[in-house]
Amino acid sequence: MALPDVRTRYLFFTGKGGVGKTSLSCATGLALAAAGKRVLIVSTDPASNLDEVLETPLGTTPTQVLPGLCALNIDPEAAAAAYRERMVGPYRGILPDAAIRSMEEQFSGGCTVEIAAFDAFAELLGLPARTADFDHVIFDTAPTGHTLRLLTLPSAWSEFLDTNAGGASCLGPLSGLDKQKDLYAATVAELADPARTTVVLVARPEAAALREAERTRAELAELGVRNQWLAVNGVFVAASDDAIATAMGDRHALALANIPVGLNELPRSETPFVARGMVGLAALRAAMHSAAVAVETCAMPDVDLPAGLAPLIDQLAAAGHGVVMTMGKGGVGKTSVAAAVALSLARCGHKVLLTTTDPAAHLAWMLEEAVPNLRVGRIDPAAEVARHRGDVLAKAGASLDPNARAMLEEDLRSPCTEEIAVFHAFARTVAEGRDAFVVLDTAPTGHTILLMDSAEAYHREVLRTRGDMPEAVRQLLPRLRDPDFTRVLIVTLAEATPVHEAERLQADLRRAEIEPFAWVINQSLLASGTVDPVLAARGGYEAPFIRRVSELATRVALVPWRAETPVGIEGLAGMIRA
Repeated sequence: MALPDVRTRYLFFTGKGGVGKTSLSCATGLALAAAGKRVLIVSTDPASNLDEVLETPLGTTPTQVLPGLCALNIDPEAAAAAYRERMVGPYRGILPDAAIRSMEEQFSGGCTVEIAAFDAFAELLGLPARTADFDHVIFDTAPTGHTLRLLTLPSAWSEFLDTNAGGASCLGPLSGLDKQKDLYAATVAELADPARTTVVLVARPEAAALREAERTRAELAELGVRNQWLAVNGVFVAASDDAIATAMGDRHALALANIPVGLNELPRSETPFVARGMVGLAALRAAMHSAAVAVETCAMPDVDLPAGLAPLIDQLAAAGHGVVMTMGKGGVGKTSVAAAVALSLARCGHKVLLTTTDPAAHLAWMLEEAVPNLRVGRIDPAAEVARHRGDVLAKAGASLDPNARAMLEEDLRSPCTEEIAVFHAFARTVAEGRDAFVVLDTAPTGHTILLMDSAEAYHREVLRTRGDMPEAVRQLLPRLRDPDFTRVLIVTLAEATPVHEAERLQADLRRAEIEPFAWVINQSLLASGTVDPVLAARGGYEAPFIRRVSELATRVALVPWRAETPVGIEGLAGMIRA
């Protein structure tokens, strides 16, 4: 079993939820410790299962797991709360309550969580004395390109923040960073130093996952982080003639044969598929010694499997029109579920628009054939950002002096500009659900919805654009909160990390007063009928997660892992029939 062969002091493992970042980072740390190195593993993932993988209760200070190996968890939510209070607390009792609420709102979103997490581990990276006892520091869940773009905005260090930190921007959360700008500058420099830092891109051997890893590679390279390694996790090679096993082996081999060019130029390791996954020290040691993890023979679990997609689609179709949104973390199959739902609704005779806000989604590739009643579209983030920037500069920038206009232009380069621009396009698309079905793959997060919900955010945005809020945006929240108009499908896999993250997503939506309509458990091996020993054993481990979803959801649909790829009319229709 090949693990990343990296020698730098700092290692960052990054990738979408459920690809195996934690397992690979822990196996790598264990291998380094076995070689006599002193290793610290740090998780910044809010859904971290580092304790479970290492079989050790962890806190916010280093805990010894084994001789030479320590670990700790950084809680981003707790870090965000502390960061928010550090920014707002000094003004309580001094400023009016309305001003305090406005400040709290600025520091309530996803950007604050990202920055607070970065704030918490910056000392580990930017102050070498903090980790002087260790030869290697491994970070499970690296800063995203979004975070790094935030930290490289020059306005993060300018007085402009004190006077113009409004308008649905990332600059509000950044306003407290000037106090530590030297530390952050040192941290960003360490990330970009190839002699000190390696970023490990973790992906599964699937076409969509590898395309997403390529996007991450290019984005980080553009930001100066070029010392990268590709770790392909869970490569399956069939050892039986079982139809599911053969199909999975062929699918993985095809994805690796057609790996994107940029990724193909990186040094690479491939970790094989194991029935239980790499959870627990025994499994990690097996990975370290390149041994196969033994398949446990056990009776299949006694679990009531939910029905498939067909009954759920019948309930959706009964409304006659409205919006269906698939939401969930990357790699769980949101796009295929959305396409299958749209195809089925169109075949029932309904007018359907299938579209996405995900720049990495390839709906047209998934459904190339023309289907009566079905239109396939896409919300293009680049085009929407260009239009939004043009509108803001035309309305708000016309009367500004050159210096102020330059600051406004920089504000509009913030990553949150894309979030707001796509949000406006999303609102226009949702409005089409008055007369037809709109099936949206990858909806905005609960954070974005909450941001636009607040009266203060609306007010700042109107002032910023010097114009009226579009009617589609004004009506968006009532439409999203109307269970007769909008139905959210949370898509997950029957695995620990995807279910934990989906649970967080549901809580986020409920804070925005949006109740999910149903959960969809995708690609279930337990329901696939496989008799391959390895895949059947993996299916057995799905049972507790299927039970957990049944506890969390009002409605549940389960889609088996199928030998036929969910692409094209027949492949997508098979997801409904299964």
